[in-house]
Amino acid sequence: MATTINRPATHISVDKAEHKTPVDYVWALARISLGWIFLWAFLDKTFGWGFATPAAKAWINGGSPTTGFLKGTGENALGGLFSALAGQAWVDWLFMAGLAGVGLALVLGVGTRIAAGAGTAMLLLMWAAELPLTTNPFMDDHIVYAIVLVGLALAGAGGTLGLGNLPVVRRTPWLR
Repeated sequence: MATTINRPATHISVDKAEHKTPVDYVWALARISLGWIFLWAFLDKTFGWGFATPAAKAWINGGSPTTGFLKGTGENALGGLFSALAGQAWVDWLFMAGLAGVGLALVLGVGTRIAAGAGTAMLLLMWAAELPLTTNPFMDDHIVYAIVLVGLALAGAGGTLGLGNLPVVRRTPWLR
């Protein structure tokens, strides 16, 4: 007989780890994919591997991971606020810690609830920095990703293809 764990908007059986459904794997792939987006942004901004960040502007070479994006928001609705934050060391460190932490948590499937909250906050701030949007009145990829992060947290997506089923994670709510 399975023991039931109460979670927001759903009831999931503890023995569910043994009975994965296709939707569990879809959520797991979404979790890992979104985690890789965050983790890759961290790696490319840190080392300047030439995808979005050239080597000369890499964080390890003295570049600021927030300057490019935030300086470009000066003409936007909240541009004064965000462009004033560009290049400040504490903003760079918080941003990079957020990218690395959210990315690792999602890829590994541990701390997905915390990662979903932190990632959603980061994405909403990036969305706000771009207002007004030029291609849609309010919707863009930042909002879509934030919705997916909330879905990952509600679905308990760390338990499939991740470390979310480790006993220490299962008995420690903040690690889920």
